[in-house]
Amino acid sequence: MATIARPRPAALILTDTAEARIAALMARAPEGAIGVKLSTPKRGCSGLAYSVDYVTEAKPFDERIDTPGGTLFVDGGSILYLIGSTMNWVEDDFTAGFVFNNPNAKGACGCGESFTV
Repeated sequence: MATIARPRPAALILTDTAEARIAALMARAPEGAIGVKLSTPKRGCSGLAYSVDYVTEAKPFDERIDTPGGTLFVDGGSILYLIGSTMNWVEDDFTAGFVFNNPNAKGACGCGESFTV
């Protein structure tokens, strides 16, 4: 009996505007950058924050999400905090940045800079 493997869904959903922003970042990336990486370092009042940085090498446990404009890596240590999240890019008259709808977050600080799981 043959086993049929289904493709694994992406751990993180990217909106069209997030994909466009990744493409814009990669268009002006420093030399040697292979993509951008999302991680959740310990920071802020609630404990964890979202961080997006250029990356020059992939780590063995990083999740790789290929988009039309470039590659998004998700830190292997952060992936459990982010599964099922939606990553969006939002711009208005006063701010611009990635916004996350994270079903794993149980709370956030008042300023919205950090979250807890």
